[in-house]
Amino acid sequence: MVKFFKYLGTETFRKNLIGALIGIAVLLLVIIFGLNTYTRHNESVVVPQLKGMQIDEAIRKLQAEGFEYDLDSVYQVDAKPGLVIEQDPDPQTKVKKNRTLYLTIITRVAPEVAFPDLIEKTFVEARAVLNSYGIKLGDTVYIPDIARDVVLDVKFGNERLNVGRPIPKGSTVDLILGDGRGDSEIQVPDLTGLTLEQVRFALQGNSLTLGTVNYMGLVTDTANATVVSQTPTATDPKVSIGTPINIALTNQQ
Repeated sequence: MVKFFKYLGTETFRKNLIGALIGIAVLLLVIIFGLNTYTRHNESVVVPQLKGMQIDEAIRKLQAEGFEYDLDSVYQVDAKPGLVIEQDPDPQTKVKKNRTLYLTIITRVAPEVAFPDLIEKTFVEARAVLNSYGIKLGDTVYIPDIARDVVLDVKFGNERLNVGRPIPKGSTVDLILGDGRGDSEIQVPDLTGLTLEQVRFALQGNSLTLGTVNYMGLVTDTANATVVSQTPTATDPKVSIGTPINIALTNQQ
């Protein structure tokens, strides 16, 4: 131990110590300057505004300013294809040169969706389903049917559109709906033998109205009087919805 402390006071130790300190200092300087060079210290650039540009214009700007880029795409109904809608990093952000910018653009080709089942859904339900699938509603055509505002058929480009058929997202389809009135012409029912109350029920169920009511002979019980004749008759041609039916009743059997 005594020899070690004596060595610390020698000229040789002092020279070795100074040499080691100089070596450490040089190594630290090399590391610091090397890192500055590698990371391009103080050499930052400002990210340009690309959102709202067409992608071709945005790419030219990026290449002119030395940026790399990576593209992602989404589809939006009624949005202009090729439009830049998102960018990362944000505009005016300071970044290193050759930084990769990430852009989201509107795709030029609409993805396809399997057409949903709309048959027998109400108009309100069908419209909500179309919106959720990104499909536009075109014309609504009403045809005679007992169901009111219920989807009976769907047309796409004048063709019937079946469930599950792939169509481009954003397409327009037409709905065929029932008008709630059924056929515009119906056959008159046979009312013979019915009471007045039964006649009213039968005519209402067939979308017809009661016309004139005549009583034949001596009628002492109008509630139980029954139909003996009617115009139009059940054998006549079909009549329009709402046509009045005239009847004659009697108590005589």
